[in-house]
Amino acid sequence: DIVDILKPLWATKQETASRLRGRIEKVLHAAKARGWRTGENPARWRGHLDHLLPRRQKLQRGHHPAMPYGEVPAFIGRLRARDAVAARALEFLILTAARTGEVIGATWSEIDHGSGVWTIPANRMKAGREHRVPLSTRAIEILSEATKLRESEEPTVYLFPSSRRGQPLSNMAFKQLLVRMGESGFVPHGFRSSFRDWCGECTPFPREVAEAALAHIVGNSVEQAYRRGDALEKRREIMQAWAEFTQPK
Repeated sequence: DIVDILKPLWATKQETASRLRGRIEKVLHAAKARGWRTGENPARWRGHLDHLLPRRQKLQRGHHPAMPYGEVPAFIGRLRARDAVAARALEFLILTAARTGEVIGATWSEIDHGSGVWTIPANRMKAGREHRVPLSTRAIEILSEATKLRESEEPTVYLFPSSRRGQPLSNMAFKQLLVRMGESGFVPHGFRSSFRDWCGECTPFPREVAEAALAHIVGNSVEQAYRRGDALEKRREIMQAWAEFTQPK
């Protein structure tokens, strides 16, 4: 049954299929722990599904549909015309070149207002490494707007809370917003590509700084051992330049 579910996705939507398999595995693990089922987990990869489905590295990796960077300023102008938490959060995502999960799970305890830095803990990062994000002037303005939500009748620990008390925005909030704005051809993650393309084509910033801004690990293990800093101040320059570029004209 699990193979039948995964096969239609495995060849065309690799990332979705892989995440789906992992979630099924977790559900069945939890069911076994509660005594609701017995036996091996049929959704496990190693020694089981890896013999029935192609390995990820052999599959063609798709690209997240990205908005051309030249169109981002006008899009942000339309975002600002919308009075919604999701709109502020999506603009914050674009300005910080962060991933959806990193933004919707962001809490006020991760923000250092004095230094203008957002520190995402390792357990919330894809690579499992703490990542510091220097905040542009506009990103700080968005946080100032979000502060009003903390002063409401139902204070929240999240930067961008949902309408459900004590909960962050849904991970579908950005996709739904894009659909409502008639931009269903793009995905939130694609704005990271928009940022990277802009860095490479329109700025003199070194590749290493642009990659560090995306929390990508650059170089082999030896290079990483000698590159212990995270180029925070250089990245502050690039994030401010990106914010200024994306200002609606």
